[in-house]
Amino acid sequence: MKTGTAVRLLACAFSLAAGVALAQEWPTKPVKIVVPFAPGGGSDFIARFIAHQLTEELKQPFIVENKPGAGGNLGTEVGIKSPPDGYTLTVIASSYTVNASVYKLNFDPVADITPIIQVSQGPLIVVVNPQVPAKTLKEFVALAKAKPNDVNYASSGQGSIIHAASELFNQRAGIRMTHVPYKGSGPALTDTISGVTQVFFSSASTAVPQIQGGKLRPIAVTGPARIPALPDVPTVAEAGVPNYNVILWHGLIGPKGMPPAIVAKLNAAVSKALKLKETEEKLKTDGVAPAGGSPEQFGKTIRDEIVMWRKVVQDANIKAE
Repeated sequence: MKTGTAVRLLACAFSLAAGVALAQEWPTKPVKIVVPFAPGGGSDFIARFIAHQLTEELKQPFIVENKPGAGGNLGTEVGIKSPPDGYTLTVIASSYTVNASVYKLNFDPVADITPIIQVSQGPLIVVVNPQVPAKTLKEFVALAKAKPNDVNYASSGQGSIIHAASELFNQRAGIRMTHVPYKGSGPALTDTISGVTQVFFSSASTAVPQIQGGKLRPIAVTGPARIPALPDVPTVAEAGVPNYNVILWHGLIGPKGMPPAIVAKLNAAVSKALKLKETEEKLKTDGVAPAGGSPEQFGKTIRDEIVMWRKVVQDANIKAE
């Protein structure tokens, strides 16, 4: 073996050993989890749940720090521009992959991160005001086709993932609806209940109680399968609009260059927590289910969705407020 090759192999061996040793020692102090949204929302709920589980498993405090602003981009930038030593992590939502096309970012949403694990997953529910003369998604599409732009759809904000998901539905179904943006899902849902808007693509946690109370009618779910809370409600694809699949998710990332051994340790700890029955029950209260998987799988989800949403944003000319 040539001397240069031997030296490189020896250096790699020492580097690997050092990385393993670092992961065995880590964490030796509190770890910060940045949430790029305000307290009380879905991202905050997921972050605090994961922080509790990691504190229990890794025997160091995991502390949630909320940094809202710019559609989640402000806090995300703070998180991923931190030192890649495993002591600053960031919770991102599926809106992260829409933001990549809607906003001018100060970071690369793929190259500047280290994916760790997808934590949760759950579909949107397509709900209509009960006065809308459409009992099924097929009937709703027919109604919207007969009266282009007469149907108003609510969203949680200009450039939000709800906006993008609704525009993707327009494109796949071949219809034109009028967008009415709100500052958050709460007022969007309220105006759909009152009839100001006719349809809303809602998270399950906010829609199901209103459905059970008879204030909204569900006509489809946006994921690849029906959900236990609404077993009689078909998926969008089942109901006649093919190639439509939108999932809301949350996941954990770090800055680029995080030691692989620390990433593996975090992935294993979160994976362990996601397999607990109590985790499923806890996440169900927020209308989602455990996800999991490898860092590579989560990275692929991020990349694939950025590509998908880029086309939707361009075709619909979606811009941030």
